[in-house]
Amino acid sequence: MKVALIGASGFVGKALLNELVSRGNEVIAIARNTEKIESNDDKVTKLAVDILDTEKLVEALNGADAIVSAFNPGWTNPNLYNETLAGAQAIHKAVKASGVKRYIFIGGAGTLQIDGKQLVDGPQFPAEIYPGASAVRDYFNILKQEKELDWLFFSPAIEMHPGITIGRTGKYRLGKTSPVFNEEGRSILSVEDLSIVLADELENNAHHQEQFTAAY
Repeated sequence: MKVALIGASGFVGKALLNELVSRGNEVIAIARNTEKIESNDDKVTKLAVDILDTEKLVEALNGADAIVSAFNPGWTNPNLYNETLAGAQAIHKAVKASGVKRYIFIGGAGTLQIDGKQLVDGPQFPAEIYPGASAVRDYFNILKQEKELDWLFFSPAIEMHPGITIGRTGKYRLGKTSPVFNEEGRSILSVEDLSIVLADELENNAHHQEQFTAAY
């Protein structure tokens, strides 16, 4: 399979790139700065693309069997809401123009629901990431209206960040619109196992035009 991976130099993108390559996939690794893409595997094609440059991004996506977006403008970005939403919409536009139908957007846990209420609206949601999470939620509402693409919106576990050092276990449980909790009441997953979830989904095509999540 040939997968176009947008955001291949980021925290999630790096881990997913490694997982896809380890399974023998070809990867079009897209980032603003390709020097930050760590893989030197011959199955990886590195392309420097500004995602707001629709024509260039469409050109980069051509020939892919599936597209995965791990785009994130950075949680410390002072213009986090606007750049997150504009970037997601630009990617969506380019995906449609490319003709590639299979599209996975990696969002956040904020859109997951407990008792019908999204986490992003909860009193304990971290204020510093609220702008980005609310932008992702607004994009998800746009994506839910999409009828032509075979899209997926993946929400990571609530605890999925660089501080999770569990590594690659190959174990996970799937959910859809609500968090998956373990026996200790935690929703947690390593970035390595997140990558397994997405690589498995690309191989199995188990979900279509819906949100899903995973945790231990």
